[in-house]
Amino acid sequence: MAHTICRYFVLAALVISVPAARGENWPNWRGPHNNGVSGEKNLPTKFGPSEKVAWKVPLPGPAGATPVVWDQHLFLTSVDDEGQLLLIAYSTEDGKKLWQQAVGVGNKTARGDEGNSASPSPVTDGKHVWSFMGNGMLGCYDFAGREVWKFDVQDRYGKFIIQFGMSSTPVLHNGVLYLQLIHGEGNAETREAAVVALDAATGKEVWKVGRPSDGYAENEHSYASPVLYTDSDRTYLLTHGADYIVAHDLSDGHEIWRCGGLNPKGKYDPTLRFVASPACVPGLIVVPSAKKGPVLALKPNGQGDITDQPEFHFWTHERTPDVPSPLIVDDIVYLCMQDGNLQALDAATGKEFYFERTHRQRHRASPVYSDGHIYLTARDGKITVVKAGREFSIVAENELGEDMSSSPVISNGTIYLRTFNHLWAIR
Repeated sequence: MAHTICRYFVLAALVISVPAARGENWPNWRGPHNNGVSGEKNLPTKFGPSEKVAWKVPLPGPAGATPVVWDQHLFLTSVDDEGQLLLIAYSTEDGKKLWQQAVGVGNKTARGDEGNSASPSPVTDGKHVWSFMGNGMLGCYDFAGREVWKFDVQDRYGKFIIQFGMSSTPVLHNGVLYLQLIHGEGNAETREAAVVALDAATGKEVWKVGRPSDGYAENEHSYASPVLYTDSDRTYLLTHGADYIVAHDLSDGHEIWRCGGLNPKGKYDPTLRFVASPACVPGLIVVPSAKKGPVLALKPNGQGDITDQPEFHFWTHERTPDVPSPLIVDDIVYLCMQDGNLQALDAATGKEFYFERTHRQRHRASPVYSDGHIYLTARDGKITVVKAGREFSIVAENELGEDMSSSPVISNGTIYLRTFNHLWAIR
């Protein structure tokens, strides 16, 4: 067992280490490496409404979707007062609006002040941008704003039955768009949980597989997003929800392995719906749950049901971040709790380095790393910058004074922050 752990983490250490400094695009909500890690250097740690703001533009309405950036284009989704769900393109140079497209019609508030129909984030490959909305509309647009294709996912794959609205963001890989549709109440005719692969150029189905689960009640819903696991030997899709994390083969979607234990049957919580998405580096998959559930650290080479197979587990931690996704940097796993506490764990063993309080407010955004610093974003618009490492140290506390639930974006020397009222460029 010890030899296996060592072998995996020798590989992981080569890739977890932050890449060399260079300008990077941010093509999906978790960034260039799909894990919230940026290789850029010399970014501001101290900023505010009158400090380090290159530009700031008003937005038509609130949303939790994270922007994406490719060179001089930034894309985000929003909803206006009439309920139009918008995909908007901005210039990264000065914040000028380049174009906008009405993708559909939805709500500004799904439930309370948590989410709306513009919760999923866009994704781009530098030539096209794909926008998925909480009402089911999925569209592809070129960089000039022209619609390439669009259809209603609910018409094709069943109605969404999910209390806070659909928020799962698709994954793009090698010209294929992957969606996890875990959103129903077990009606096999219209609400079957499914994983779908689409040709990104045309929107045509490549494959669809069911995603069975013995989860029930609200746990048949998931707010998490699928992620890709990649190392030198394999790449596969991970879907997260309905009490399980499941690995799928990219060629046809068949199930490679699954792991439960995230909502233990002996103390089953029928309201434990996953929100945070998994985090991956070569050799390690960190799997959050929700509420008072656990965090699992898994090996990537499982087969079948690995729930009770310890040879495919590194460790289990008793406390999950609930909403923000985990962050893995330099062999440390960071868990930003929904109440603002930050925990650092040894990636190989799960040993706790610290568990410290930052800003005591709801945290809905996922943490982002760059140049030795971790950026934590609270719902009230306070961004806490923490020094990465085994010892806890707050570097700066920055107040924007506007509600915020989307994650920070780092691209080409700029930090982009999307509040409910504005889009900010910090340089």
